[in-house]
Amino acid sequence: MFSTKAIIVKKAFAGMHISPLSLLSVRMLFSLPFYIAAAFFTSRQKSNVQLTRPEWIQVITVGILGYYLSSLFDFIGLQYISAGLERLILFLYPTFAVLMNGYLFKQRMTGRQKIALVLTYAGIGIAYFGELKIDTSNPNFLWGSFLVFLCAITYSFYLVGSARLIPKIGSTKFTAYAMLAATVGVLVHFTLAGEYTRLQVNSGLWHYGLLLALVATVFPSFMLSYGMKTIGGNNTAILTSIGPVSTILQAHLILGDPIFMEQVAGTLLVVAGVILIGWKATAAESST
Repeated sequence: MFSTKAIIVKKAFAGMHISPLSLLSVRMLFSLPFYIAAAFFTSRQKSNVQLTRPEWIQVITVGILGYYLSSLFDFIGLQYISAGLERLILFLYPTFAVLMNGYLFKQRMTGRQKIALVLTYAGIGIAYFGELKIDTSNPNFLWGSFLVFLCAITYSFYLVGSARLIPKIGSTKFTAYAMLAATVGVLVHFTLAGEYTRLQVNSGLWHYGLLLALVATVFPSFMLSYGMKTIGGNNTAILTSIGPVSTILQAHLILGDPIFMEQVAGTLLVVAGVILIGWKATAAESST
């Protein structure tokens, strides 16, 4: 479901004149009622955990960095690069999570994790230079790639934060509150930017917004948090390795994007690297 996001965004950009911020705002606006409902029902459960002030700060920070900023970078970047390349660059976030855990929480990197990092970055490099040969006429290719790279970095904050907060406060409550913080950030930005004055009542926009909200945001975000709680963050990382492959296939079938050898080879290396990171950590967890 997450891998459909880039496809829907690209279709929206191609089908109408809409800014990334406006499209993102409609996405979050449609998502808002679901997260409000989830926050309300979890707060009324007997098992509800009252958040401390530091936990509130952490949840809000994770939501702002890991979803508001990352989504904004992603939507802007998708104007300039293909959906398949976007997903490959974005899929670097597990490697950034490993680096963050090592820097912030002093988790020493293993030799296998270092090999995994080399594989993932080599895969991105191969796919990237292959894409350069095809998309030579795009003057904003490097800028779009950089923005999606920033998206991967900021989203890794969400991954690291969720892995530490979900065991304390629960998956549903964390997702609801973090996404509410992100939604507030997006809508405040949208209001301050004054883009509501240019937002036309366009049925196509609302259709794309609804698809982005339900298929690519609400359902998969709760599934991801619950899955992480049930099988652990590392197993989740392994299973989500299907993401880049799914996006590339959808981009080919729906958007007509070409599939080329460098893309296939790079994707295989990236997926192998992410699986290697997850497998090593999972093995360590099961032995302790």
